[in-house]
Amino acid sequence: MQYVNLGKTGLKVSRLCLGTMTYGSREWREWVLTEEESRPFIKRALESGINFFDTADMYSLGVSEKILGQALKDFAKRDQVIIATKVYNAMGDGPNDRGLSRKHIFDSIDASLQRLQTDYVDLYQIHRWDNETPIEETLEALHDVVKSGKVRYIGASSMYAWQFAKALYTADLHGWTRFVSMQNHYNLVYREEEREVLPLSRAEGIGIIPWSPLARGFLAGNRQKEGYGETVRAKTDDFAHNLYYDEGDFEIVDRVVDLAKGRGVSPAQIALAWLLHQPGVTAPIIGASKLQHLEDAIAALDIKLDDKERAHLEEPYKPHPVLGHR
Repeated sequence: MQYVNLGKTGLKVSRLCLGTMTYGSREWREWVLTEEESRPFIKRALESGINFFDTADMYSLGVSEKILGQALKDFAKRDQVIIATKVYNAMGDGPNDRGLSRKHIFDSIDASLQRLQTDYVDLYQIHRWDNETPIEETLEALHDVVKSGKVRYIGASSMYAWQFAKALYTADLHGWTRFVSMQNHYNLVYREEEREVLPLSRAEGIGIIPWSPLARGFLAGNRQKEGYGETVRAKTDDFAHNLYYDEGDFEIVDRVVDLAKGRGVSPAQIALAWLLHQPGVTAPIIGASKLQHLEDAIAALDIKLDDKERAHLEEPYKPHPVLGHR
């Protein structure tokens, strides 16, 4: 396994981060794996050298955090793993059960720590931008959570570049803790982040940890224009159906599949290798519902694409509407 600094911090993270949205409760999403089904993935990730794990309070409404926390307690030493979780999305029906208010952040970090069975979170991320809360209130609350010892670093997720820039300069202006990472939507069929967010992140020394590096399985090459695909997730993932499936997206996938055949590897490995080559990318957040998915991702670290191959994969890309900010 390769390890790199998260942005310009001294924190060393594995070149791959295991995302745990797939692990939780089928009452939340029917394609989710149960705790018994999930634990082998976390154990195998640790065995392979992955030390970076990403979850969120809203994944299976807390069950994902519980599964990850118990597995890491059973399989690892706390100081040897990097736990990242998120706050923003609704965790109940009350008016204060969502967002980035001081109240919700304080309540949420305590609830996440309890579910994760830990005294601190290494990386606490705002899951989305909150238009109803002043960014000053959010940043000061996050700063106070860091100073309390409950959080080591803070990160952000999908937002516009102007919002991210505002958050960074506001933190600097007040001497508050700064975001050190950006978890954004970025893959071969969605590259709008290359326009503003990625250059800003590189200029500011922000670690880039993209979500959906395989476009929720679309880049694995097994999706169809009609019927979407054969798996439960392919058929029922309405979020993915709204993100991808344009004609140009399928042309890119065809090129990924052809290159993979020529290389004797899987399409997912080619798509992930492309992302790992992109400037500033720290650690893509990979999902795995089969152990082979995890093995393929680990093997992708050793695949080197030349300039001609990367250009061939990128050439069909057409601009997309901004996707994934909600």
